[in-house]
Amino acid sequence: MKAAIYARVSTERQAERGTIGSQVQALRAYVAAAGHELAGEYCDDGHSGARLDRPGLDALRDAAEAGLFEVVCCLSPDRLARSYAYQVLILDELARFGVGVAFADAPGLDQDDPQAKLLTQVQGVIAEYERAKIGERYRRGKLFRSRAGEVISRKAPYGYRRVPRGPGGPAHLEIYEPEATVVRRIVAARAAGTTIRQICRQLNADAVPTPTGSRAVWGTSTVNRLLRNEAYIGRVYFNRTEAVPDRRPGHRSRQVPRPRGEWIAIPCPPLIAEDTFEAAGKVSYDNAKWSPRRAEPGAWLLRGLVKCGPCGVGTNCHKMRGRNGTWHRYYYCHNHDPVRAGGHDRRCPERNIRADALDEFVFGQVRAALLDPALLLAGEQAIAVHAPVPDDQLLAAELARLDRRLEAARGEHNRLIDLYQAGLIDMPELHRRATAITARQRELEEKRASLAAERADLARGNRLRHGVEHFAGRVRAVIDHLDHPQRQALLRLLIEDVQVTGWHVKIRLRIPLDEPPGSDHPRGRTPQPSPAPAGSDRPVSTEDRLRSLHEGEGLQPPPGQERRAGRP
Repeated sequence: MKAAIYARVSTERQAERGTIGSQVQALRAYVAAAGHELAGEYCDDGHSGARLDRPGLDALRDAAEAGLFEVVCCLSPDRLARSYAYQVLILDELARFGVGVAFADAPGLDQDDPQAKLLTQVQGVIAEYERAKIGERYRRGKLFRSRAGEVISRKAPYGYRRVPRGPGGPAHLEIYEPEATVVRRIVAARAAGTTIRQICRQLNADAVPTPTGSRAVWGTSTVNRLLRNEAYIGRVYFNRTEAVPDRRPGHRSRQVPRPRGEWIAIPCPPLIAEDTFEAAGKVSYDNAKWSPRRAEPGAWLLRGLVKCGPCGVGTNCHKMRGRNGTWHRYYYCHNHDPVRAGGHDRRCPERNIRADALDEFVFGQVRAALLDPALLLAGEQAIAVHAPVPDDQLLAAELARLDRRLEAARGEHNRLIDLYQAGLIDMPELHRRATAITARQRELEEKRASLAAERADLARGNRLRHGVEHFAGRVRAVIDHLDHPQRQALLRLLIEDVQVTGWHVKIRLRIPLDEPPGSDHPRGRTPQPSPAPAGSDRPVSTEDRLRSLHEGEGLQPPPGQERRAGRP
């Protein structure tokens, strides 16, 4: 009788260890002992028994249909399939082809013994149960190891090498310097404003190997993924996705992202500074927001800055022809589209905003504010108006007085210890006096810390005022000589957004500040005669609600700074 053998192992690791070889050897001995003629061997290396689409099993079924053998020898039912339903399906199909099945570690199904059939069926159910248990233990084990800081994924990010678990500790990542140099180069170039396509061209021109090595050139998607990978700032994540059933034909499951709160962060050695990583990501955001594509040159000065007041969403730029044949430019709310708004009842009721009128009005208001630095300081003064401005000399004198009192308290404490050591006071008296001195000393330290913080705030406010005046002076010298692109760059640098509600226009400003003139701050730069671009990395102030384009919260102008503009 012609016989075929079938062997399977579940994982690639088992295949590498050669466990499938032991199955094949045992099955060959079984076929020889039974006196059968070996007609073929079918193996699945590293394929789960929970799936039917296995290359070895498919070849076995095709050969059975062709009548190449009369019996299939397998080690046990769970090698044929882990699911009992799949076992029944395969056995029924082979029976239709006139092929019997013999298990080396279980009674054959070709016998008329009902107990043997029952035993085989029970083994199939137990195999399915064991598979579920193994999967759950494997999942919980990976979660436990990842929460303990072990890197689970065998594929290390570009720039790293994974060190397997061993006597030295759990599996972890270490920096692979040849690739880490490329990562630092990419992130630094992106933070400096270089486009992703330019970065790819530079890498290809220098013949830098790609991460996989399978492609000859760098692609934009590869560089984009590297720029978003948080492993380079010291964090890799596990449990980011979960498998859900897939309704598509031929697909069992698909991966969907989990909420970020369920991600497990695993520390790793960082390659770049976090501020550099964020700067590179900010360039991508700015490119998406300020892209000049599909924008008419010299038009829509406030493109990307105008928001609809009632809806709180951005606006589109639109050009329309009037009745007399002239063209007019408008900003119109995204929610004018009922689909975008979520229904006709939520459609924005506001009219379109004439772009030329709004552009001229807003630029005039910003110009007036820059010509009068007092308007820029109005927000900071409005915040601090409820409290009188302290005098720096009085604060310094009070701090000196508190220092003297603290020094006296420390001296009193030391003398008290000397009295105890000399035997002049006993322990209860020492404890009572020491407690009183410690309480007084703690109260003095709290007062001193409060005054020191108040003095630091005063100095910061003074630096802020000087910085605003210096910035306004720089812009005042060139504001009347700017062309349209320069005006647009200036407004994007200074304006958080422009909220339009009916006839009312609300301008929220943000002021990027350099270090005050004469400062020796290591990051300070020499002021330029023209406004800095939005991507500048100059140091900025984030205090008193005056912030730069990159950080903090925008300045909410006081009521006197909210203007009205004509709206056709």
